[in-house]
Amino acid sequence: MAAKKKAKKKYGATASETVKKALHEQKRGRLKSGRSKKKVKSRKQAIAIGLSEARAAGAKVPAKKSSRKAPARKKTVRK
Repeated sequence: MAAKKKAKKKYGATASETVKKALHEQKRGRLKSGRSKKKVKSRKQAIAIGLSEARAAGAKVPAKKSSRKAPARKKTVRK
């Protein structure tokens, strides 16, 4: 039998601590979002803010997923 490879951790310990703090603040009603500074009510949004802060601090967090756009077409010049 082939030996299984050990999977690497996607998130570092610092990242989980940052998310934990963000969730704690959200639960207490102290977490604010972006420029609008409105209270965060969604748990998912609180997690996203925590991951974003961890990413900015240089913690081990996977890159943010971007929306897929169709590749730009090159315009051909007609003669």
